[in-house]
Amino acid sequence: MYISELKVTNFRGFTSEPTAIEFKEGINVIIGQNNAGKTTIIKALEILFDNKSTKKLNINDFNHNIEIEKLKSDPPKICISAKLLESDNEESYSDELVSVANWLTNIGTPYEATVTFEFFLPENDVDTYKKVMSSMISTDINDYWKAIEQHFLKKYVNRTYVGNPNLKNQVSFSELSRFDFQFLSAIRDVERDLFKGNNALLKEVIDFYMDFDIKNDGDLNANEKLEKIQSKKDSFAQESKQLLKSLKDRMSQGEEQILKYVESTGAGIDKSRPIFEGEILDTELYSALRLIVEKETGIKLPATSNGLGYNNLIYISLLLSKMQKDSSGEYLGSNSKVFSILAIEEPEAHLHPSMQYKFLQFLKRNKDSEVKQIFITSHSPNITAAVDLEDIIVLQKLNIVTENEESKEVIRAAYPYKVFETKEGNANYEEDKKSSDYVKRFLDVTKADLFFARNIILVEGIAEQLVVPEFARKLGFYLEDSHTTVINIGGRYFDHFLKLFDIDKSPYAINKKIACITDLDPVRRKVNEDTSDDEHDDEEDDSSNWEKCQPVFLDLNKKLYEYMETSNKLVKNRESYSSNIRVFTQHIGLSSTFEYELVRTNPTKDVFLTASVSNKKELKELFEMVNREEELEKIINRIRKSKFKIELLESLQSGVLQNLRDNKIAILASRYLLSVKGEAAQEIAYLISKDEKDVIIPPDYISEAIKWISQ
Repeated sequence: MYISELKVTNFRGFTSEPTAIEFKEGINVIIGQNNAGKTTIIKALEILFDNKSTKKLNINDFNHNIEIEKLKSDPPKICISAKLLESDNEESYSDELVSVANWLTNIGTPYEATVTFEFFLPENDVDTYKKVMSSMISTDINDYWKAIEQHFLKKYVNRTYVGNPNLKNQVSFSELSRFDFQFLSAIRDVERDLFKGNNALLKEVIDFYMDFDIKNDGDLNANEKLEKIQSKKDSFAQESKQLLKSLKDRMSQGEEQILKYVESTGAGIDKSRPIFEGEILDTELYSALRLIVEKETGIKLPATSNGLGYNNLIYISLLLSKMQKDSSGEYLGSNSKVFSILAIEEPEAHLHPSMQYKFLQFLKRNKDSEVKQIFITSHSPNITAAVDLEDIIVLQKLNIVTENEESKEVIRAAYPYKVFETKEGNANYEEDKKSSDYVKRFLDVTKADLFFARNIILVEGIAEQLVVPEFARKLGFYLEDSHTTVINIGGRYFDHFLKLFDIDKSPYAINKKIACITDLDPVRRKVNEDTSDDEHDDEEDDSSNWEKCQPVFLDLNKKLYEYMETSNKLVKNRESYSSNIRVFTQHIGLSSTFEYELVRTNPTKDVFLTASVSNKKELKELFEMVNREEELEKIINRIRKSKFKIELLESLQSGVLQNLRDNKIAILASRYLLSVKGEAAQEIAYLISKDEKDVIIPPDYISEAIKWISQ
């Protein structure tokens, strides 16, 4: 059994329209921006499944985004419900099923059970509420909430129903007591539970694991285990008597002094006198145990001397041990828990990155044996990178426009793994399986910002990743202000990622602005070669004999070549994506890549001739020749011997290449492109950052992307 859905209505950030959050078995990692509802979800689960949790809510627990007229007509009501579903491998008539037998809303397979919490004003107070609220003439919504708090909140009641909530069958304490809900908040003090054995958590754990060799012996039945443990207890009692006798002997004379005033005060009536006597049980000595940490050097320190993060890990391990104890039917009988829930808020608050990863891996390995279901809220890319794509739930707070054309904030859940149709038989199975696998491999710590940033700029390579933030500053935009991150996807693999955000194609997609900065990469192929493949749809498929084509050669020789202004299917399909996704590229027919467009936009700036660029002397002269408006033939002749030069000369001599400035700039840009190496990206980014006089002009397509994403 597992919690498959949580439905929240009018609770904190969740509006009066029910919001459903879907969960899976095992680990659920809930991420999202601040105030997107992550903590509220944990609190809602606590209200439903923790017997110790207070059910009395306050005025701030209501969602205040309600129109005045609606608030006048109906008292606000909070509703939280959870649906529990049968697990795939669950045994027939399992303990889980028995514990929720009265909660069932579907007795088929898989069975379904429902529990619903309501916080509401009783019916007999509703008329008074309406009269008081209707008499108010204020236009300030806060005045109405103050009136509710002052006059009616104390009359609100809470009820927890099971099964169909319309039948009003209330949950029993015994049913709810079979659930174990443990919550670790981001701000917590664990040291009080680590110092010594008389603290509640440590004492419970010690008691459970005392004589664990006997309790865990599969060759013994319950009675035999009990007899062996009792024998050890009796032996301990005999040993403790000797200790007590030794103490008593040492204070035989002192006892007389302590009690010498008994008779004179009248306490010795009937010849009775107090004496010191006692016994020590093993459970009473737990308080003598201290949790210490022994270093490799042999030095022993109390747990309280350790760092906060280290102690939190120890505390969590003790808590898991306690949950194992509480679920042991042999130890607690019918009082044992049948369904354990662990909720952890921001584990990164106390753990450094490598420990975050290790901790999540530990939870994944132990989720089946220790805890039935785990809920984690986080802002950490390290946490996201440590779990599977299937474990991630993205909460978003979105502004929507109502029918009255008013802006309204709503919380929405997105499920990255559900955007891929990875079930066999689906029409897009093969393609989506490939995309899903690629995204999973891609999601390391640096790429997990896909889920955390409000806006994303996807780029093909390191050059764009480095220069885009610098160009943004030149344009007066700071990407951090709009919570925008630039992510290098390492090639032309945009389609794999855009499925995560294409809200028109999947209701599970993440709704955020995505700007794709990509290259045109024009190509050509000889017309006498096999042209049966009419589309160049896959950049990894070279069977169609397409080759790179410098823009200066585009459409120059249609008798010999077939041309394609872009080989990039992202550019070809740019109109097919939803409005939150936009593709930005160079000018069709005039450009090819970022480095090419950088020079084409700045043809007078030989500042780009950085240390890593080859052929610097040649390029410097080409820059000068272009700016002096030298003849095209002279410019071509300055280029060193190469296939590129030979084709330029042939095109010039045949008359198809004209002596135009645009062609001169195109040759310069092509020659630069052929001379740059990977490390040039870092050098160019540095140049842009130091360009205080705004000498360097950003390419148009990059400027447009920055302006659109920053709106």
